[in-house]
Parts: sequence; C-alpha cells; structure tokens
Amino acid sequence: MGEKAREIVEIDGRVLTLSNLDKMMWPEENITKAHLIKYYLDLAPVLLPYIRNRPLVMKRYPDGIQGDFFYQKECPDYAPDWVETYSVKHTHKVINYIVCNDTPTLAWMAGQGCLEIHAWLSRVDEIDCPDLAVFDLDPAEGVSFSSVKQVALIVRGVLEQFEITGFPKTSGSSGMHVFIPLEADYSFTRVTEAMKYLAELILRAYPDLVTVERSKAKRKGKVYLDYLQNGWGKTMAFPYSLRPLSGAPVSTPLTWHEVEYKEFSHRFYNIQNIARRISQNGDPYSNIFQAPQSLDRLFNVLSPEQFDISAVDSARL
Repeated sequence: MGEKAREIVEIDGRVLTLSNLDKMMWPEENITKAHLIKYYLDLAPVLLPYIRNRPLVMKRYPDGIQGDFFYQKECPDYAPDWVETYSVKHTHKVINYIVCNDTPTLAWMAGQGCLEIHAWLSRVDEIDCPDLAVFDLDPAEGVSFSSVKQVALIVRGVLEQFEITGFPKTSGSSGMHVFIPLEADYSFTRVTEAMKYLAELILRAYPDLVTVERSKAKRKGKVYLDYLQNGWGKTMAFPYSLRPLSGAPVSTPLTWHEVEYKEFSHRFYNIQNIARRISQNGDPYSNIFQAPQSLDRLFNVLSPEQFDISAVDSARL
C-alpha cells in the first residue's frame, strides 16, 4: 500500500481513516477511490438535502465496477459511533439502516466503496408515509433515450391534469425518473395505487410506446412504467448518486425544458462535468421539497376509464 493509499482526515470535527485510496474504481477512466470520496464531498451541499433522514442502502463495489458488488442494508458493527442509524422492523428481522445527515458520514460511506446511494422514499419521522413518489421509466434493450424522454413528457402532461408537478432526472443508466414531492399523508400502498392509475392511463393512450409488464421478455421495444418502485421499503438511486457504469455517470436532475428541447445522451452527465453544471446552472431540484403536493384530486378518479386522456396537451408530448 503506497503512502497515499491511506489517510487519517478530519471532516467537520469527525476523524476518519480512509484506506485504499489508490484503488481503481473505474479503471478505464482512471478514477480511484480518492476521486470517489472527493466527488461526494464536493457534492454534499446539494446531495445531502435529498437523503436527509432517509434510511439508506449502500451499493458497495470493494474492487471497483469491474469486481463483485453487494447491497448493504445493515449498518456494519465497525462503523464509527457517530454514524446515525434508524431501526426498521421487517417481517423476519430488524434492520439498522444508515441515516446520512452530514458530510463525515457521506465520506465514510464512500470510503466503504459505496458507489451508489440508494434511499427510501420516506423519512424516519414518517417512515410509513413517503414524501416522494416516483415514476421509474426503464427502456427495454434497444429503445432510444429520445423515446424515454418522450414518455417523461407524457408523464408530465398527465400529472398536470391533476395539478401535480413532477421533477425529471436521468437515472444515470439507460432510463429516467420523475420525482413527485408529496405531503407525507399517504401510505406506500396508496401512493403505489396512485402511480398505477397514472401508468394505466398512459398505457391506454400509448400502448405501442409503454408497458407495465413486469416480465422483461414482454417489454420489447417499449418503456416500462415501473410504478411498483413506490412500495414500502423500496430504494433507488437518488439525485447525484454515481452509477457503476462506463464513464462514471451521475443520476442528474433536469429541467423540463432540457427534457423537451436539449439533445443529450442518457449518460451525458458524469463525475467529470456535473460540478461545472451545478456551478453554472444551480440545482434544478433546489425547491423540490418546498411545496409538497396532495394526491387527493387523483384519488377522486376511481378508474382510468373515467379520465379523458385526450385532455393532455398533445403539443407538449
């Protein structure tokens, strides 16, 4: 181990031992664990508000993206005593999830080879009531990213008919997510029902473009509307999480104007250019939690058949 492979650092009054800093995490891009930690430290001011008070799951790549990985829900026994946790009772056991509310914890997680940060859609003060809903738009193999963007715009149009605002982002992989900030008044089951209603509305109008089929074999040529991602205990890559793919892409918040008019690939934003984007344009999601939304108007619709899909402004799709 070289001199720069291990460092003892102090971050906001917390002392951390960071090891294997010269380990290649993205070998083709020459990105080391030191680069990984620096990325999350640099992005902490914009990233932390999204994951604050949420149970987290670390997706760890101890040997970089070309090695094995695993999801770690339970906070390890060797974690520093200042790492916050929150206990959630599951069917067969209690899991002590990490809760990351500060920069030292974020740096420690990165030091564990946590490339992706997965979070619950609820926070610990209302663990059974999400303050976010999500449309996970997952294209089948061979489906273009332009088709994914088209579906995202359709989702926006349908949401607007219920006076609901969605916030788009790249998944950092091949698809997109549309986040919907909510009043934490609804159970995960109710939120999933609401997203299912919307998915079925879109499916009725665009059967050749989208699908709700869970079987990948039945999704060929279409974008999968994964409303089941809203279930209790489900986690997903949150804004500004890195993804373990070529180019070190980042799950990046977007404006609707960018989705509609800007040409970019699904992995355009990455560890090399995201800081510059934020410094030049700010964070498009900076106000996402300032106006949580009600789903009551949506729940007044008993079935997709009662909604006129033609009411959506086709010029905006």
